[in-house]
Amino acid sequence: MAQRQDHPVLIEVALNGVSRQKRNRNVPISVDEIVRDSVACLKGGAQIIHQHDDLGSEGELGGASPEEMAAKSGAVYERVLSEHPDALLYPTANWGGTHEERWRHQEILKDQGLLRMAFLDPGSVNLGVQGPSGIPERGFVYDHGFDEVRRLFERAEEKKLAPNMAIFEPGFLRTILAYESAGKLPAGSFAKLYFGDRVLFGHPPTRKALEAYLELLDGSRLVWAVAVLGGDVIRSGMARWALESGGHLRIGLEDYAGPGSPSNSDLLEQAITLCEQVGRPLASSSEAAELLEVPVR
Repeated sequence: MAQRQDHPVLIEVALNGVSRQKRNRNVPISVDEIVRDSVACLKGGAQIIHQHDDLGSEGELGGASPEEMAAKSGAVYERVLSEHPDALLYPTANWGGTHEERWRHQEILKDQGLLRMAFLDPGSVNLGVQGPSGIPERGFVYDHGFDEVRRLFERAEEKKLAPNMAIFEPGFLRTILAYESAGKLPAGSFAKLYFGDRVLFGHPPTRKALEAYLELLDGSRLVWAVAVLGGDVIRSGMARWALESGGHLRIGLEDYAGPGSPSNSDLLEQAITLCEQVGRPLASSSEAAELLEVPVR
């Protein structure tokens, strides 16, 4: 396995994503709501917080400048870090515009002293939904070719930003492992293996699907976690299988599509209970930074 089973657990909470309050009244949307949930989850034991604050009133994506994106995230981060200065926070992509415009708000936040971790998605994938007829529609290509991936890794290294990487497809992971093998993977690299019940990419949340990723990870030192998009990472069994295999967890209302209307704190409590059952303690903020080798703030 890629990690020892006695490592303390990292928990990332993805607060909202494209989820809206008409689906779950507990989804945090405003700055005050995002700050409230961030502080509560960090106090509850999570170490990493991811938020989307780029959506319009109808949930549309994109349209903001990098400066506007940085200002939105900065309004959250200044308040959260005043209470939890060791927290690892990172924003979403700026979905409109060029590759440079997608990522540059993170460099602005880094220069302001508010960011140590940045999203860096090392591949391309078709994102969309199933239409009424059951076939894919309303999609777009989320694209990062090899040249762009190399540029992002170089920028992360230069800015001392820890790459937080979504693994939509196995090829994303193979790209990361190639950088690791070449000794070019930046410090702090963290990979989330994405599984999905209601998505049109990647693997379903099954034990065999996790084992396929673990086969690729054999011999690697990469720190990894699991997430189930459009489902429930705990009820699916994926969280337990990952913890038993030495992995970590991503939870939160961005991903959750299980029963009821839980809050992010409710989902965190469920994850912590599972960690206790498996016999793996939560990492402290300092242990999380040490495990990931995140650059000092």
